[in-house]
Amino acid sequence: MGNTSQDFKSPQEILEAFSKKTNELMNGFAADQWSEMMKEFTHAWNSLSAEAMNNPSKWMEIWGKYQQENMNLWLKLIDIQDNKPLIKPAPGDRRFNAKEWQENPIFSYTKQSYLLASEVLMQTVERIDLDEKHQKRLKFYTRYFIDAMSPANFVHTNPEAMRLAIETKGQSLIDGLKNLLVDMEKGRISMTDESAFVLGKNLAITPGAVVYQNHLFQLIQYKPTTENVLDRPLVIVPPSINKFYILDLQPENSFVKYAVDQGNTVFLISWVNPDESLKDVMWDDYITDGVLKAFDVVKEITGAKKINTVSWCVGGTILATALAVMHAKKTQGLIASATFFTTMLDFAEPGDLGVFIDESGISQRESQLKYTSVLSGKDLALAFSMLRANDLIWSYVVSNYLKGQTPPPFDILYWNSDSTNMPAKMYSFYIRNMYLENKLSQPNALTMCDVPINLSAIKTPSYFLSTIDDHIAPWKSTFVGTELFSGHVEFVLGASGHIAGVINPASKNKRNYWIEGELGKGSDHWYNTAKSQPGSWWTHWTAWLKKRGGAEIPALQQLGNEHYPVLEDAPGSYVKRRIDNN
Repeated sequence: MGNTSQDFKSPQEILEAFSKKTNELMNGFAADQWSEMMKEFTHAWNSLSAEAMNNPSKWMEIWGKYQQENMNLWLKLIDIQDNKPLIKPAPGDRRFNAKEWQENPIFSYTKQSYLLASEVLMQTVERIDLDEKHQKRLKFYTRYFIDAMSPANFVHTNPEAMRLAIETKGQSLIDGLKNLLVDMEKGRISMTDESAFVLGKNLAITPGAVVYQNHLFQLIQYKPTTENVLDRPLVIVPPSINKFYILDLQPENSFVKYAVDQGNTVFLISWVNPDESLKDVMWDDYITDGVLKAFDVVKEITGAKKINTVSWCVGGTILATALAVMHAKKTQGLIASATFFTTMLDFAEPGDLGVFIDESGISQRESQLKYTSVLSGKDLALAFSMLRANDLIWSYVVSNYLKGQTPPPFDILYWNSDSTNMPAKMYSFYIRNMYLENKLSQPNALTMCDVPINLSAIKTPSYFLSTIDDHIAPWKSTFVGTELFSGHVEFVLGASGHIAGVINPASKNKRNYWIEGELGKGSDHWYNTAKSQPGSWWTHWTAWLKKRGGAEIPALQQLGNEHYPVLEDAPGSYVKRRIDNN
């Protein structure tokens, strides 16, 4: 487990050991990102130097003001009667909430000096003459650098951590060091008390069974909770880069349980967490051996002539391509409807994720994948965390390591830490053809399963759910999907972000959503003509689905059938494989 209090002879040794291990941890977590950040800085500051030579007055104004404000800050430090801050944190910035940041002159100066330097760095970035894409990348990495250098992130300059260390006689730092050593073994920062959750015990507990499996997925069939069900079963296609149980957390916020309780026969694809043996698996395999195979099994078990589908994020992109393949092969009649949660089909505006996407970065990653065979789920998780670094990285560095606290149990954060790998060839196909070249939105620009892909040929009635604060799949980008299909489309915009906006149980009656905007004239026009409704969009979706659910029939009394017997209880074994245990 690491050092104990008996291993240290003095508080100074504790601080030195703590600082050393913290540096080792962060270097291990973010080596690639740090290298990328420094590359962007070098490029930007070379541009800045050239501009400064040609137009020095443009930069003298910024730096002159910074020097004057720094001087004013020094004068305030000397004048103990003037404690009015020269600069304040942005609204919502919780890093400097402790009273010492305001009341102690040294810490107040440290905070304000940091904020002034941050401000001048961002002002400088704003004035550098770069194209839009490079400007966004520079702003992102500059902000990441600024956030990483916050005095709140270091034990010697964090008054709360120092006070706690004194009050506990160093025990908080010893506990923090233990937390740090555990996380170094995991290769990631703990965001929740992971000992509080066990899949199948208090997460993913909706009753059901695995009725089919192959090298890519297990198919789960859930037990009905109603006497009668709609005769068109519901098949859920979750993302392949996350575990499915975000849709089946605990009973009170489980979308799966809700769908079952609404009188649906629910099946769900549980993707395997791929290792190097699946390095050659392609996008096509996720269609043929994944989605289409699941449809065949569901049809044979239920005898249904039509199937309804639900998908989320990358799962929606996979489902859309499967539908395009089915339309090209004239088998689209099987699908009665398709629901897409926060799904990108047009990648022209990828939002914050765009900072990670360029030719040189992708080529570098592909070179690494020749040796690793799979894109590590830990790398994917870190990239997503970097988009909200203060909330998802630095706040945990402070609480877990500097203060020695154990994070409280939180089901969504447990799921968030349970990352999955991505096969090398699938990653390369996905990132290049969709994010980099945006070919999926172009008719017949891609061939999958030996047929050209044309999303505009899809006439399946579709329900698109986006969320207004989504930083992973921006709602205006996902809205474009409504303009690519040629069938009936319903677009709904939920409140909150990529996760909380989707997992918004109807029983809690929280937030709001927008409906009935006018389609066909762009996202802004849709929003300006839409109606806001209180509560969860789940009830709206249920009413929409029931119109396409078919007739009511008696629920099946057994799971699976003779050809597809029960293999094991839900949630199955594929979902339980964690990267930490590989």
